Formats: sequence, C-alpha cells, structure tokens
Amino acid sequence: MKNVNEGKVSQKYSGADIAKFIVPSILGIFLLMFPFQYEGETTILVALLAGKLTGALESVLPTIVTLLIICTGIGTIWYRMSQPEFMTKSPFLRGLFDVNLFWLIVRIIAIILALLTLFEIGPEAIWSEDTGGLILGDLILGLFSIFLFAAFLLPLLTDFGLLEYVGVILTPVMRPLFNLPGRSSVDCVASWIGDGTIGVTLTNKQYEDGYYTAKEASIIATTFSAVSITFTLVVLKQVELVQYFGFYYLTICLVGIVCAIIMPRIYPLRNKKEEYYAGKNEDKGELVPEGHTNHSWGLHLAVEQANKKFRDGKHISTGVKAVLDMWLGVLPSIMAFGTIALIIAESTPIFDWLGLPFLPILKLFQIPNALEVSQTMVVGFSDMFLPSVIGASVPSEMARFIIATMSVTQLVYLSEAGAVILGTRIPIDLKDLFIIFIERTIIGLPIICLMAHLIF
Repeated sequence: MKNVNEGKVSQKYSGADIAKFIVPSILGIFLLMFPFQYEGETTILVALLAGKLTGALESVLPTIVTLLIICTGIGTIWYRMSQPEFMTKSPFLRGLFDVNLFWLIVRIIAIILALLTLFEIGPEAIWSEDTGGLILGDLILGLFSIFLFAAFLLPLLTDFGLLEYVGVILTPVMRPLFNLPGRSSVDCVASWIGDGTIGVTLTNKQYEDGYYTAKEASIIATTFSAVSITFTLVVLKQVELVQYFGFYYLTICLVGIVCAIIMPRIYPLRNKKEEYYAGKNEDKGELVPEGHTNHSWGLHLAVEQANKKFRDGKHISTGVKAVLDMWLGVLPSIMAFGTIALIIAESTPIFDWLGLPFLPILKLFQIPNALEVSQTMVVGFSDMFLPSVIGASVPSEMARFIIATMSVTQLVYLSEAGAVILGTRIPIDLKDLFIIFIERTIIGLPIICLMAHLIF
C-alpha cells in the first residue's frame, strides 16, 4: 500500500537522533504511565506529585480555583463586549475567550456556584460536602494539580515520537477493530494505568494538533479514557468485595472491549464528522511505504518528530499555554456541570426514576435486590463513586458486584471525565454524553449480569 510518504529514502539515524526519541519517551512513560507502590497504594509519579502539591496548598487552593473561574468569566464577557485588540490578535486568547452564548452562561453559572460554595452562603444543597463542596473542595483541587503537571509532562508522550512509533505498530489492530489510529492506544493506557482525565487531556491535545478527526477524538475520549486500575480498586473496596478483584477487572475489560467495538458504529459517535480541528491535518504515517517494515517506518517517523520538537525549542511557553488553557477553559465547566449534576442527584429522585427502565432487565437475569440495583444505574452519570456509596448497604454480594462493575464501565460521569470532555474542544455536548452513558449501560449490563452469575 502506498501513500504520500512513499519514496522517502530509508536512512540510518545516529545514536543521538534516536536518543532524542527514546529518552523523552521513556521519561514520559515513567512519569505518566508506570505504576508503583507508595505507602501501600498503587500510583503513578504524576499523580503522586499532584497529590503532594494539592496537600501542600489545600487551604488556599479553593480560593485560587475560584479566582481562576472568575478570571475566565470576566475575560469571556470582556471579549464578547469589546473585543480588545490584544485578544483578537492572539490565537491563544481568542480560542480561550471567544465562546458562544451557551458557554458564556456556563462560565457565569460557574462563578456563582464557586463563590457560593467557597463562602458557604445560600442553600446548603449548593455548597454541601456532597455537592459543590465535593467539586470545589476535592475534585477540582486534584485536577488543578494534575493539569499543572500534565501540561508540562504530557508532551514527553505526545511530542517526541512515541505516538508516531506506536501508531504505526498498532494501527493494524486498532483500525479494523475500532476504526482508530494506532496512536490512540497510548491514550487508553495512560487512562488505564494513570487517570481518565489524563487520557482526555492527551486526546484533546492530539485533536487540537490535527492528529485526530472530530469523530476519532470523540470516540477515544468517551470510549478509551478508561477508569484507572487504582480507582477501580477503591470502588471495589467500598462495596467490600476486594477478594473478587481479578474477576471484577476481567469483567470491566470485557465490557470495555465490547463497547469500544459497538459504540463508534452507532449514534451519536457514528455521526461525528471526519474533519480536523481548525483545518489541521497532520499525516499520521499509518501507511507503511514499500521498503519499510512497521518498525523501521515507525522509527523513521518517531526520530523525525523528535528532531522537529528539539528544533522548535518552545517547551516552556507551550506548557504555560497548555496549563492556562486547562485551568481557565476546563475548570469552570467542571464546577458548573459537576455541581448541578450532584445537586440533582442528591436533592431529587430523578436518577432513581431514570433507573426504573433497567429493572425488567435485572429481573430477567434474576438479580437479587433488583430495585436497589436499578436505582444506581443512572446516578453514576453525576459521579462515578455514588453508585458504590449507595450500593454498599445492599445485602447481596452479586448485586454489589454488578453495581461496582457497572459504575466504572459507564465512563462519562459528569463530576470528572464528562465535565473535562465538555470543557475541551472535542465536539461532544451534554446530550451526547448522556446518550453515550445510557448506551454503555444498556450494552454492559447483560454482560455484567452473566459474568456475575458465573461467580456467585
């Protein structure tokens, strides 16, 4: 098979050239993907560093985050009202503050909710530790630190040739199964071992840089940004079933693979456009020219990319822009969507009602405590941990197993990954997220019930 790259002369690279690809890539894997034990828990270095920073600044971080959310709102209103020249001439500032009316309203709502929560004024339903307090005092604090480190460390994975090399090697698997480029496998592994928000952030960066189409980025963010192994274990501990971890994680992987095969082929992901962000279209080098093996072509692309990045020399400025983009662009969305979703979950029976259609399925599979299980089916859309908290008191081990497994295979919960997706430039809206969440639930529930019957 031939492509535009055919005809390039194969060449041998010096050790220094190869080192420009190998050293940053290995460093990125170690920092962002390599798990290790620390104080009895499995973690990755970037998460450990983020946790240490969050702990050190815990008393002031809610105020800092609130100020960032206010800055985003003021900047957006200022741009919309007067369009100052220094903003309009800066692609970075224009991309950050030039948003439509819907996102302007979201940012204003985020300011109001952040201030009410920070000062604990107004109805307690807004700022309690189960709603706004959980978002501003817990979730966003962790994301603040993760975004900071990820902005400067993710380029080690994305910019120095690792994705080019892995992309060529794994495209023969990823394309036929999932209709995705091979490089997307790195997004999945980063989520699986590290953190789902890191996977979403990596995907958004690749989309903005022109390596994924809108459709590919949408599929990867909602299908491959898996829950980390560490957090799946936290969920299983909550329902007191740690002894079943092996079978539990096998079930999660099985559901994940089935969903990844089906979801891109149905609405809404099927209807996403095969177009690139801002007209960018970077050649991913997936087609291997004659005279090359997958390894040699992957190495060629990797070394060329690494050399290009070293010539660029804008690592610090790029990192600063990336962290400001995530802090100012994403945090307000998380504050708004996450808080509202948790208020609805805590103060109304809406999610209980939405779970009732799953009751016949649970009864069909003869699941004990079917009503209690059905009440957890949709509440996870607001926060992934809520189903296991609610389900911890259910007496049946089989029922608790289903609740715990279902909650971590639905993926797009609003208090974290879903809100991060909404805050990126990936073309997924709230309606899409909810439909995808329900589809994943419908696809996964029968599989999980059958697997539960094999063990209980």
